[in-house]
Amino acid sequence: QVLLVESGGGSVQAGGSLTLSCTPSGYSVTRSCMGWFRQAPGKEREGVANIDSGGYTNYIKSVKGRFTISRDNAKNTLYLRMDSVEPEDTAMYYCGADPGCAFRFLTARASFTSYEHVGQGTQVTVSS
Repeated sequence: QVLLVESGGGSVQAGGSLTLSCTPSGYSVTRSCMGWFRQAPGKEREGVANIDSGGYTNYIKSVKGRFTISRDNAKNTLYLRMDSVEPEDTAMYYCGADPGCAFRFLTARASFTSYEHVGQGTQVTVSS
């Protein structure tokens, strides 16, 4: 059974930073396709960033240059470093695992949200 556990969310002022973590059990982040997506109240899921088995990263336009996705194989943990956060970044953030690396076949790879395994989410609230 695959279980993804996110942590690191919280409240932060605009312009600040936050780092989200995702630690899977029953799944290895090493050379795997994983990513982050978010959902704000009343809005649809929005892909944020992902990383493929080769380590190539993809970001949506609104977070490129501000967010960084990475993984630590030794700690079996996926991260999302969020810098220069904006009120528009307020949402529940979810970690996802995509064993089939389906998003590699998409044109808009970072927009992918149909992960096979998804965590319970961690809330990020950015105040102005």
